[in-house]
Amino acid sequence: MSENRNPKRPTGGRGHGGGGPMSSFASGPVVKAKDFKGTLKRLISYLKPQKVNFILVFIFAIFSTIFNIVGPKVSGWAITRLFEGLMAKFTAIGQNQTLLKAGKAATIPIPNIDFPYIAHTLLLLLGLYLISTLFGFLQQYIMAGVAQKTVYNLRKDVEDKLSRLPLKFFDSRTHGEILSRVTNDVDNIATTLQQSLTQLITSVVTIVGIIIMMLTISPLMTLVVILTLPLYILVTALIAKQSQKYFAAQQKEIGELNGHVEEMYTGHKIVKSFGHEHDSIEQFKKINDRLYTSGWKAQFISGIIMPMMRFVSNIGYVIVSVVGGYLAIQGKITIGDIQAFIQYSNQFTQPIVQTANIANIIQSTVASAERIFELLDEVEEIPDSANAKVIESPKGEVKFENVDFNYKAEEPLIKNMNIDVKQGHTIAIVGPTGAGKTTLVNLLMRFYEIGGGTITIDGVDIRDIKRGELHNMFGMVLQDTWLFNGTIFDNIAYGKEDATKEEIIQAAKAAHAHHFIKTLPDGYNTVLNEEATNISQGQKQLLTIARAILANPTIMILDEATSSVDSRTEIYIQKAMTELMQNRTSFVIAHRLSTIRDAELILVMNKGSIIEMGNHNELLAKKGFYADLYNSQFTGSNSNNQAV
Repeated sequence: MSENRNPKRPTGGRGHGGGGPMSSFASGPVVKAKDFKGTLKRLISYLKPQKVNFILVFIFAIFSTIFNIVGPKVSGWAITRLFEGLMAKFTAIGQNQTLLKAGKAATIPIPNIDFPYIAHTLLLLLGLYLISTLFGFLQQYIMAGVAQKTVYNLRKDVEDKLSRLPLKFFDSRTHGEILSRVTNDVDNIATTLQQSLTQLITSVVTIVGIIIMMLTISPLMTLVVILTLPLYILVTALIAKQSQKYFAAQQKEIGELNGHVEEMYTGHKIVKSFGHEHDSIEQFKKINDRLYTSGWKAQFISGIIMPMMRFVSNIGYVIVSVVGGYLAIQGKITIGDIQAFIQYSNQFTQPIVQTANIANIIQSTVASAERIFELLDEVEEIPDSANAKVIESPKGEVKFENVDFNYKAEEPLIKNMNIDVKQGHTIAIVGPTGAGKTTLVNLLMRFYEIGGGTITIDGVDIRDIKRGELHNMFGMVLQDTWLFNGTIFDNIAYGKEDATKEEIIQAAKAAHAHHFIKTLPDGYNTVLNEEATNISQGQKQLLTIARAILANPTIMILDEATSSVDSRTEIYIQKAMTELMQNRTSFVIAHRLSTIRDAELILVMNKGSIIEMGNHNELLAKKGFYADLYNSQFTGSNSNNQAV
């Protein structure tokens, strides 16, 4: 069942980004959503069930930030009191020395530094930071629950949606694209909710709080700090503009390099056998040289941002110190206020940079959310009707009556198909690639909806049967074996819920798989790896047949899977498949025509239509399309032109 059902599939590209200091400014354009407002509104709707907790997070973030912001102001009180105490002490000492030199008694008392006040202030400062830390902990703790619960609901909706999507959705998209939406995009939202959202709240409150605190100290000095902001923006914008093109080039070259390395290692034997090692190495060097050039330029230019910003910050620091010193001399502000203001000015740029970074992250997150919502909005398969039927004891009589089907409206594939299959009969379907063999089976299992006509099982239209019950009537053994990471026992047991050990062993014996399983070190408890590469192709096929035997279906669909195994294994598989097909209606997509000689009915398909029908001898006697296919396999004539 390997025919191409949709010739146009989206393809994914290769590439990796680079980074450096302030890389969110300079690492390349941010992926943006097509409908930012609509998607953001819909994403927020997932937060509504957590509204109370989210409000608490917001309140705790504000309190945590406020208590943290007040710290420098309070520490300024202690510094001012210490400075004033020292100055008073030195003044008194100086005055006494003057009196002594004049021959008078030193009568001016030397004041003590107010250490109790300083100690109380420092304790207050410690308390503020402890309270800030406590609120910060509560904020993160609650937000972790909000984020995970929100993403849990989102992931659940995606999983439920995937189970309701028709086969054509999966046929028209690569596995990588679907997995990216289910994993990467959901994880991106989770990370943003957990980290960036609280950081955004904290950054905004910090910016507002610092401006307010600076204004309470000195509006003039606050103006000086605010006037340095355009310099930060100018420096960042100029450098980011230069570095972006180099980061884009670096990303392109990394993609080229990865593609080349993957290609060379995948085809390593071919490269060596044709003696192209030197060419491969030279090509690698050229790409690597280009990557080196673009990489160091990107990293160097983006690395300039932080020194330049520190330079701008130092300019602001110098101006603030000069202005602050002047105001202190005039008695308008205290030394402690200057110290607090310098701390605020140093803290001022950090939340601004964070807010800019988070704005980019939110753009990317909303784009991820949009991709998920696109999946959630996909057209679902037609639900079961309210009066859907269940065939209690299905016989397996199948009838196609005037069936039409097309993938595209302008390109009909199956036209006016009529088939009558009796209970227990074997129906073989043959024809060249693209003839519609796999499509016929997909229509039978209602993976695709027919365009016209009816398909019935035991006289009941399949559209009137519950979809789950319809699928339970079928067992499938495909050319591409599917086994999951688990024990052989579990893989066979997949065919029947609550299967006993005896039933599983009996199914393995019927599939001629019991013998090879017992020769494995752990027998039925042998764990298959992800690709099941620790057993042979033929052994994998025998396990899938055992699984189908255990399921005991009414109708079997067999995509003959003996083309990639040796002759001895093929004999075992053929015996197992014969056992499987006994007393069952069977549809066999045949590749080796020698295996379907005994079929009660052979359908010869070409371009979506049944062009010949009959048993093996009748079709040979017609000397038509089937006879040509059969003879080409055994005489070699036209074998290159008739693909089966």
